[in-house]
Amino acid sequence: MSRFNVRKVAVLGAGVMGAQIAAHLVNVKVPVVLFDLPAKEGPKNGIVTRAIDGLKKLKPSPLGVVDDAALIQQANYEEHLEQLRGCDLIIEAIAERMDWKLDLYKKIAPFVAPHAILASNTSGLSITKLSEALPEEMKHRFCGIHFFNPPRYMALVELINTPATEAVYLDALEAFVTSNLGKGVVRAKDSPNFIANRVGIAGMLATMKEVENFGLTYDVVDDLTGKKLGRASSGTFRTADVVGLDTMTHVIKTLQDTLSIETDPFYASFATPAVLQTLLDMGNLGQKTKAGFFKKVGRDVLRFDLKSKDYVPAGQKADEVYGRMLKKPAAERLKLLRNAEGAQGQFLWAILRNSFHYAAVHLASIADNARDVDFCMRWGFGMKQGPFELWQEAGWLEVAKMIQEDIDAGKALCKAPLPDWVFKGPVAEAGGVHTPQGSWNPTTGTFVPVRQLPVYARQHFPESVLGANAASAATAGKTLQEDESIRLWTLDGDVLIASIKTKMHAIGGGVIEGLSQAITLAEKDYQGLVIWSPDEMFSAGADLQSMLPGFMMGGVKAIDGAAHELQKVMLKLRYASVPTVAAIRGLALGGGCEMAVYSGKRVAAMESYIGLVEVGVGLVPGAGGLTYIARRAAENMALSTSKDVLPFLTEGFTCAAMAKVGTSALESRKLGYLLESDVVVPHKDELLFVAINEAKALFASGYRAPHKRLFPVAGRSGIATIKAQLVNMRDGGFISAHDFHIAGLIAEVVCGGAVDAGTLVTEEYLMAMERKAFCSLLTHPKTQERIMGMMSTGKPVRN
Repeated sequence: MSRFNVRKVAVLGAGVMGAQIAAHLVNVKVPVVLFDLPAKEGPKNGIVTRAIDGLKKLKPSPLGVVDDAALIQQANYEEHLEQLRGCDLIIEAIAERMDWKLDLYKKIAPFVAPHAILASNTSGLSITKLSEALPEEMKHRFCGIHFFNPPRYMALVELINTPATEAVYLDALEAFVTSNLGKGVVRAKDSPNFIANRVGIAGMLATMKEVENFGLTYDVVDDLTGKKLGRASSGTFRTADVVGLDTMTHVIKTLQDTLSIETDPFYASFATPAVLQTLLDMGNLGQKTKAGFFKKVGRDVLRFDLKSKDYVPAGQKADEVYGRMLKKPAAERLKLLRNAEGAQGQFLWAILRNSFHYAAVHLASIADNARDVDFCMRWGFGMKQGPFELWQEAGWLEVAKMIQEDIDAGKALCKAPLPDWVFKGPVAEAGGVHTPQGSWNPTTGTFVPVRQLPVYARQHFPESVLGANAASAATAGKTLQEDESIRLWTLDGDVLIASIKTKMHAIGGGVIEGLSQAITLAEKDYQGLVIWSPDEMFSAGADLQSMLPGFMMGGVKAIDGAAHELQKVMLKLRYASVPTVAAIRGLALGGGCEMAVYSGKRVAAMESYIGLVEVGVGLVPGAGGLTYIARRAAENMALSTSKDVLPFLTEGFTCAAMAKVGTSALESRKLGYLLESDVVVPHKDELLFVAINEAKALFASGYRAPHKRLFPVAGRSGIATIKAQLVNMRDGGFISAHDFHIAGLIAEVVCGGAVDAGTLVTEEYLMAMERKAFCSLLTHPKTQERIMGMMSTGKPVRN
């Protein structure tokens, strides 16, 4: 099979999952047609139209740019099945009813192209049984594909083959889902609820059972099972509300209907919890009905009380002692919890023990290896570590003995012993299921390495599991220079990489000096410079904490000097003789945003959040951000027939004055922080690969930095126009007097000060105005209040 070229995708079913899968396909520029039943009244595509309209209202948004909802093509099964012939991939995502799915397959089969892959997005139905409705010539191109909700944000996609699925199609689909959709793919066995939901929902049921055993409240449990435990911040019950209690019940029913005590020794714990059934009977399905385990009334959060069948005030927190225990090293942590006298500690040990027990007993039947289970729990349930990783970190055999002792004492959920491979043989000898050779496969009795597909060559530092000893980006390649602030290194000897090491990659004196040296070194010996760091943070901006002592000792003059040095580095980035590429992932705020926009090119992961946020601490951008807004406005005006720069300033001024952040790389492009020529990368682990290749391609094509040019500004008339609007906002109570003052300073800089409209200026001229405005605000009491408030609480102060 040649390269699987997905030119168009059809999504069948415009429900919650189908519509959001279509939205994500639009995010990554894959043309998509969304099908559903013909509406009984009004336009035949009415069901799909309403679903697409619903996408625009969802939070968090399934769309990178809300207006892109219009790019989803609408269709219905009565009029448009012919359109399937032009689709290379068809994702069926209708309701979880086997009979409905089989009927639909019979209907669409004559219209599916002979090369197309058909995949069912199901959370647990048998893929092999679903394939039985297909003609023989389609069975080898059919598989399961399980997205997690919400599809844009959840990393996990499970692929499930049938005995007839040909490997070449599964490999092609894995490559597409990985590189084009940006997902982490795990191959699951065709067992009930596959891997993530099998382990995750069993874990949630076990947690609910232990909550009853120990008499804890839902708010305390969520506090214990959220970030403190290294899991999603929403904990257990808030997560259930977000997923939907009806959806969760359906997954539970799949376990109940397809398993038995003979096939799953934990079956007795799969009964629908009384509280869940009560909430379902009340119609309280969680977030979608605005009431579930929790309910928000005004600003108050209430929790459900099963005895009274009513909502009572929530907000209870776990005992601090357990928070301290959970910060201990893994081995010490688990021993402390097991020996704890309080109910909260005993509860935590119970749910961890249950998760280890369940994963070990079922590993052979649900997954190819232990790594796939851990990845599923990380990517599908927001855990920092999967169950096997935590178990191994805490000491494999010691923890195994504790689990088996609890099983023998009747404290566990069932009497099934841990498998023999836990205590003897290669796993016991290696001290766990994860080794540098691979992860344990109990069926073959071997450690299985990571699957090698060409798509994974694009990931220099893919996610790995504890014990695999995978290459670390912190030490990989050849280090040329390193200190506590920054590392300059190269992977291939052609492109220099600068990785910022400070907390939140804040920009202080060490980073400024390191970036300057990086540019000089790249110009001398390399084809380009890539600014990249291997975590969820490009840069949170200037280091305020390091700035304040300098301000206290040297006053404004010291800050002006530091800001000037940073501005010079920004210009050095822009005008370097070799390409400079900002590889952005996660937060690029304030100075981080400025570092990005002054680079020669940007390569951004889809989930990048970019913006000039200085007004949140009572400041204005001071490293060239406002100068960039003014220059881009002039450049955009030059591409039009207009001679008035002010209309082209509006978006940039508003973004800076309101600290507006792009909530995706796509929105950041719309806001002007990314250009149309910049590259958006769906998969975060491909970011460095793409950035290095962009630098090389630019160098190979004879890269030259842009010419330094004078450009026109809006001048005093532009300032007057903007300030007139600000007066209305201030007098109307929409902004405070200090907000008005800050916004006025921003207007003065982006308009070039008290000069005539159309006056030509340099970047250095505007940067000097930026520094002056920045430094004047530092001495303002209201700004100082905002800075201190942000540093002490992490939240902006409105004054």
